[in-house]
Amino acid sequence: MPESGKKQARVLVVDDTPTKLYILSSWLRRAGHQVAEATGGLEALRKVREIRPDLVVLDVRLPDISGYEVCEQIKSDPASSSIPVIQISGAAITTADRALGLHRGADAYLAEPIEPDEFAATVEATLRYYRARQRAERLAGKLGALAELTLAMNAAETFDDLLSTAVEGTSKILGRRAGALALLPDGRPRRFTANPPGGATTARSAPPAALEGLTELALGDRAGTQIFTIPYDYWSKVAPDTPARQDIVAVMSRTKPNRPAVVLGVEQDSELDEDELSILRQLGQAVALAVEALRAYAEEHAIALTLQRSLLPSRVPEVAGLDISWRYQPAFDNVEVGGDFYEVLELGEQVLIGVGDVQGHSLLAATVMAELRHALRASLLDSVDLGRSLALLNDVLRRYHPRMTATVCLTLVDPATGETLVANAGHIPPLLVGADGTARYHELGNLLLGVAGEVYRVDQVTVPPGGAVLMFTDGLIEDRDKYLDESLEIARKVAETIGDDVDEFADRLIESFGAREDDVALVLFRRR
Repeated sequence: MPESGKKQARVLVVDDTPTKLYILSSWLRRAGHQVAEATGGLEALRKVREIRPDLVVLDVRLPDISGYEVCEQIKSDPASSSIPVIQISGAAITTADRALGLHRGADAYLAEPIEPDEFAATVEATLRYYRARQRAERLAGKLGALAELTLAMNAAETFDDLLSTAVEGTSKILGRRAGALALLPDGRPRRFTANPPGGATTARSAPPAALEGLTELALGDRAGTQIFTIPYDYWSKVAPDTPARQDIVAVMSRTKPNRPAVVLGVEQDSELDEDELSILRQLGQAVALAVEALRAYAEEHAIALTLQRSLLPSRVPEVAGLDISWRYQPAFDNVEVGGDFYEVLELGEQVLIGVGDVQGHSLLAATVMAELRHALRASLLDSVDLGRSLALLNDVLRRYHPRMTATVCLTLVDPATGETLVANAGHIPPLLVGADGTARYHELGNLLLGVAGEVYRVDQVTVPPGGAVLMFTDGLIEDRDKYLDESLEIARKVAETIGDDVDEFADRLIESFGAREDDVALVLFRRR
């Protein structure tokens, strides 16, 4: 039987002398180790590949190849290079012999005659170093996997992706069935499970009170991280489809007392060692931080959208003789508010329709956008002059926000006659669509707002019955991997297929460009 506290090892003894082979093997077996034997160097190399021993006890003089060469081949193979080798010799016993053995890869060198106690102590010391190295390598591998998993979780764009990535990675790192329990932003408790190695992740609903009960059990009303055991009887109520009948070792973590906690656990089919418990704790903290970051982003994004929409018109008037459709679509991954805007105003028998874009994404850009909209409305109170209105907006921007620029395009249409005035301050020109479906960009343009003094020219066009005008901000067409002219042509071709439903066309136009990295504002009006 092995001595108390000593772990059993697989040892390969290599010697061509039967008596010596028997004695060494007997000493090892009495110490509690499993022993395999070989009588030659080539046989020893084959058995090293087959059984992957924890230690090789190797005679220097062998009938086929020397022990020095056997040791060198063991150490040169990446699959066996970490296996320790103790060389033994009754003939090569000089200092030079021992030095040669150590230089050629041996971890220890014993010269005969060998005392049993010395042999046992050398074996245990060599195995102790080997096990410490194995543990360090395993821990380094798991820490590397933990770093990669943390990056993957932080890159997740949805809560389902984040938690699925977390349980799959936990299952792979710890080699056990893993699960997570969390409260999604919409208030639904969800649980995720994954089987090793690389098993599919499943997501299911959980009882509403499940997370609250576990939180009370582990953290109470505190923030922090706590490792605890979930009894199987309790867990079977949360996850009745759990196949294994065993307790769960779990970590609960949350960053703030008033936030929902996240539970990450693995099945306790065998006891976790200190390193595995430390990894589980770090995994729990990483998941909680990633969830909190994504939750905060979602909340900030919702607040930004609310603010942004509050600065835009709450409604667009219904105008006799015109079909009007408008869209405002925030950037899909930008939490900051932008400066894109649209405007539709009834001015007696005429209708003013405009779009604009203040540079940047920030609260300042949104504030300047609101100022320009209000200044535009004020400029139209006494009389309607598009050139004068743009000049006023330019003066406002240059005086009160001298480092900001903006683009604005205004159209003033008479629904009864189709006569339309166009004034453009550096904006993408409007698309004029004829009754026959042909589309072209308007050609007149002026300097953008905020750069210098400018006399803003106004052009007159006629929109025929069935004709339309499409105005949009550059967020619709700007792509990093496309030339602007190419995107402008795509928009022009789509505009030739407006059809009978202007709302359907507006959606189709945005969908044709896919997810946008910038905000998009557009207004389309068609004369009946």
